[in-house]
Amino acid sequence: MARMKSLAQLDQLNLDRDTKIQVCGIVQTLLDQAQQEIRVQELKIQALTIELGHLRHIRFGKKSESLTSVQPSLFEESVLADIAAVDAEIEQIDATAKTTATKLQRARAGRQPLPDHLPRIEYRHEPESYQCNQCGRNLIKIGEDVTEQLDVEPARFFVHRHIRPQYACKSCETITAEPVPPAIIDGGMAAPGLLTWVMTNKYLNHLPLYRLEQIAAREQVALSRSTLAE
Repeated sequence: MARMKSLAQLDQLNLDRDTKIQVCGIVQTLLDQAQQEIRVQELKIQALTIELGHLRHIRFGKKSESLTSVQPSLFEESVLADIAAVDAEIEQIDATAKTTATKLQRARAGRQPLPDHLPRIEYRHEPESYQCNQCGRNLIKIGEDVTEQLDVEPARFFVHRHIRPQYACKSCETITAEPVPPAIIDGGMAAPGLLTWVMTNKYLNHLPLYRLEQIAAREQVALSRSTLAE
């Protein structure tokens, strides 16, 4: 019934037949898994109800119905057997549910599309000749085969070099020069990009300072841990 409803709802979407069948299969698997979880909870409630009834009978039973030293053990063995049977059924259902969940995850696994916000560098691989190797006629473009690879550019250290020419006036003997550009740390050599890199790796990537020191050393940049700590 649930599968028919799912098909009726999917008919309203512009999906091909194979996609609809795949989505219906996933929905049906999730429904079966939910029903199994409900069954597990019902069995647990049943086991707790049996145990609670046994404890109430012992605690609040009439004196005339008090059990002998032999009878309690027999009743307790029956209750324990029922609880053991319920626990065994619960374990079996849990194992089935885990197997189903694993299969569902494997079915969903696959190559995911790369994020759209990443910049693309296109490389066009054109044939050496636009003439057919068999008959020599001109080739006609009928489509494209597009594949994407994910790449990353490691941290690149570079230097901002500020040059401030100084000019002098011969008549009044004054010197004129542009002021020093403002910096986050007065007199410091760290540019905003370097400070951002240190804070990002330390507080977001949780890299210790000695590893940042090693990363800079591979680029022949000396960054002492004491300077990074300050």
